[in-house]
Formats: sequence, structure tokens, C-alpha cells
Amino acid sequence: MAQDSARQAPAAPAAPARALLASFLPALAVGIGSSVLYLLMSGLAERLQEVLWGPLPDALGIGPYSAVWILVMLTATGVLVGLVVWKAPGHAGPDPATLGLTAVPLPVGTLPGLAIAAMLMLAGGPSLGPENPIIGVNVALAFWLGHRLAPRAPGPLWPLLAEAGTIGALFGTPVAAALVVSEALAGRPMRGALWDNLFAPLTAGAAGAMTTSLIAHPTFDLGLPPLGHPGWADLLAAVVIACAGALLGLTAVYAFPHVHRAFSRLGHPMLALPLGGLVLGGLGVLGGHLTLFKGLSEVKELAHDPGGWTAGQFAGMAVVKLAALLVAASCGFRGGRIFPSVFIGAALGLAAHALVPGVPETLGIAAGVLGMLLAITRQGWVSLFTAAVLVASPTIIALLCVASLPAWLLVTGRPQMQLKEDGTAIR
Repeated sequence: MAQDSARQAPAAPAAPARALLASFLPALAVGIGSSVLYLLMSGLAERLQEVLWGPLPDALGIGPYSAVWILVMLTATGVLVGLVVWKAPGHAGPDPATLGLTAVPLPVGTLPGLAIAAMLMLAGGPSLGPENPIIGVNVALAFWLGHRLAPRAPGPLWPLLAEAGTIGALFGTPVAAALVVSEALAGRPMRGALWDNLFAPLTAGAAGAMTTSLIAHPTFDLGLPPLGHPGWADLLAAVVIACAGALLGLTAVYAFPHVHRAFSRLGHPMLALPLGGLVLGGLGVLGGHLTLFKGLSEVKELAHDPGGWTAGQFAGMAVVKLAALLVAASCGFRGGRIFPSVFIGAALGLAAHALVPGVPETLGIAAGVLGMLLAITRQGWVSLFTAAVLVASPTIIALLCVASLPAWLLVTGRPQMQLKEDGTAIR
């Protein structure tokens, strides 16, 4: 009987450490390459943004954030991106409304158009972030090069490494990559222990994060005062603000398929994108220049002077930015939804602080971002992580964990802000 049991017992891997080490160098290379490409694209976009929103309007005698220039720039950005989507090989990739933080490898010929469309978007002012396009570019390049340089490696390895390396580069830490990959792996059958499956992606994420940190020195910390010993009032405030952020985000989620369908009915990128740009220009005039662009630098400006605006002004910026995110994601601009969501959540949290001064701005921002990201991304770990790193206050983590529970109950089972190919929302 003992011999039969021994025969039926699964055999342990002969050399798991050797198998994991074999993926170390490919993961390192993909992580570094992902960071370099991200920094190159974002750097070029920033240089173009500086010209478009500085010397150029000054030379024309127009204020860089005047109503006229905002309308002209956003509409022109729609025209230029529309031309790229119309004429570039592969039409700058699939409809961005159908994309999340994971990507399927695109044909290499599609990548120049996707990169150009993303850089024009980042420089021109639409309310989207760089995450989806750069993940698409890095996944396609890693898959293409990996199959040529290491044809025996499993095909799914390369996209996973590129996603982890890019997310590590975007957030400046491998923790974000590990959290995203962990959530992705939770829905797939795994061979071996979780950390065996995380070894290569975590290596790529660490390489991407370290490369970004060494070259660009990014930081998400808003420099807010740390939260002291939390009390029951702080817990109540965290729950209320996180739930309010989740509900606000869900309004955009439910509107997303309808707004996307309205732009799709125009039938051509040279109609949808310029019109979308014009609408975004009007929203930019209404909300002010802080509601333009991806929103990370603008969040820091808000947090630097939390007393500089009234509760109504903060709430107005949150609503305008949410509308801008909805339009930009629906009309075809190539970009992601995380960074604008951070601005919306932060503005909502600062509105709560301005309305009830007893709510610390640190707590308001973190809880607002948490609720908004839960609704928009439907990724709990990334939402908690992003909210926590913005305020760099260890005592707030327990409050955020508690606040995430009722906020998650509001969003779970609801449609996501991502569409299927037929235009219906993913659940």
C-alpha cells in the first residue's frame, strides 16, 4: 500500500531554482528595455508639451492656457491623432476602450503609429495616461524579440514580463507590478507556488522600476503631512469618501458604453477624434488648465496648496476631469485611465477636506483615490497601493483597507470601464 501511494504521489521538480534562474536574464532585459522605451516616449511627449504650451502660444501672443489656445490645441490634437489612426499601418492599434492593463502582442508594424498617437495625446492635453499604449508597445516588442532570440521559451512569458516591467517603470516600484500580476494569475491555473510564478515578473518589474528611478527619479509622494494616530472619525471619513469616490466613478462606468457608441456612430476617426478634441477643449476651458493632461503633475499642484480652492471648486474639477476622461476614452485617443482617475479622486478628497476641515487632507486624498480607482480599474491591490503611496503615511493603510471593503461592495459585479469588441461593457 505504501508503495502504491508513493507511485501516485506527484514528483517534485528536480531543480526549481535552476528553472527560475533561467528566466532571470530575460526578465532583467525585458524590464530594462520596457523602462527605457517608456522614458523615451514620455520624455519626447514632455518636450513637445513644453513647446506647445509655452513658447508657441507666447510667440503668437496668446496665453498658453487661454480659452482660445485650449480649444485650438485640443481640437488640433484630435485632428493629428485622427490622421495617425486613419493612415498609420494597423491604425495605431485596437480601440483603446477595449483595453486594460494587459495586452495581446500587436504586429510590429502597428507600433510606430501607436507610439506617435500616444505621444501626441500626452503632449496635447487629453485626460488620459501613458499606461495602455506603452504596455502595448513593450508587449509587442518583447514578444517579437523573444521569439527570435529564445524560441524555446514559453510564448506567454514575454507579454507577462513586458507588462510587469512597464508597470514597474510607470510606478517606480516593483510592488505595483507584483500586485497586478498576482491579480492576473489569480484567474489562471498555476503550476507551482505563487512565488515561483512571480519570480520572473517581479524581476522584470524590479528592473523596470530601478531603471526609471536611476534615470528619472520619479516620485508619487505628494509631500502631505503624515496622518497621526487615527480615530473613529477618521475611519468614518475614510469609508464615506471612498464610497463617494466609487459612486462617482461608477457614473462614468455606466455612461461609457453609451458615449463610446455615440462616437462610434460617426464612423471615421477623422470625425470622432477632432470632435472629441473639441469637446475636451470646452471641458478644459470650463475646468481650467489643471483638468488637462494625464493629471499626475496637476495632482501635486493641488496637494501643494489644499487651501487654495473652495470645496465647490475642487468638486467642479473632479466632475470636469471625470467627463474629460469619459470623452477621451470613448472617442479614440490612445491612453489609459489610471492617472486621470488619481486626479479625480484627489480632487474629491480635497473637496471633502475643504467642506469638513476636520478631515485631514492626507486622508481625504487617499480615500478618494482609493474609491475612484476601485470603480475605474476594478483592481483592489493596485487601488490600495496607489492611494497609499500618494500620501506615504503608514498609519493610513489600516483605514484604507477597511474603507476598501464597503467601496468594493459598491463596485463588484457592476460593469467595468472596459468594453468588449461589440461595445458592451465587461463585467
